[in-house]
Amino acid sequence: MATIKTDDVFSIASFDPSKFAESFRDFAEKGAQQSKDAYAKLKTAGEEAGKTLEATVQTAQAGSVELGLKAIDILRVNSENSLSHFEALLGVKSAAEFFELQTSFIRKQAELTVEQAKSIQETTKQVAEKLAKPSKDAAEKAMASFKVA
Repeated sequence: MATIKTDDVFSIASFDPSKFAESFRDFAEKGAQQSKDAYAKLKTAGEEAGKTLEATVQTAQAGSVELGLKAIDILRVNSENSLSHFEALLGVKSAAEFFELQTSFIRKQAELTVEQAKSIQETTKQVAEKLAKPSKDAAEKAMASFKVA
């Protein structure tokens, strides 16, 4: 008959507390280092996001000023043209002359309006590109860091 050893089941002679403490210490140190690394990355990402936001706000402000000045210039030109046209109308001697001046003015204003719209559109496009640049650069940098890691 086989003998059953019951003392091995309850024996803790194979358990070495110093090895357990070492492995627990190593585990804790690795966890702490990973936490520090993650915090550093998160801190850097937060700082970069703040800089990106600041640059975007400054660009938006400059762009809105640029568009505002362009709109003011357009209003000034249109007002001057309208006043000049009104002065010319005051000197009209006949209905034919009136219609000729009026038709000419409307044609010139239509052409000018198209030019002004193109100018505003181009300025808006440039402002939008400038506005998107910091965010685009930050996104590209973030994507590059994910590819490296």
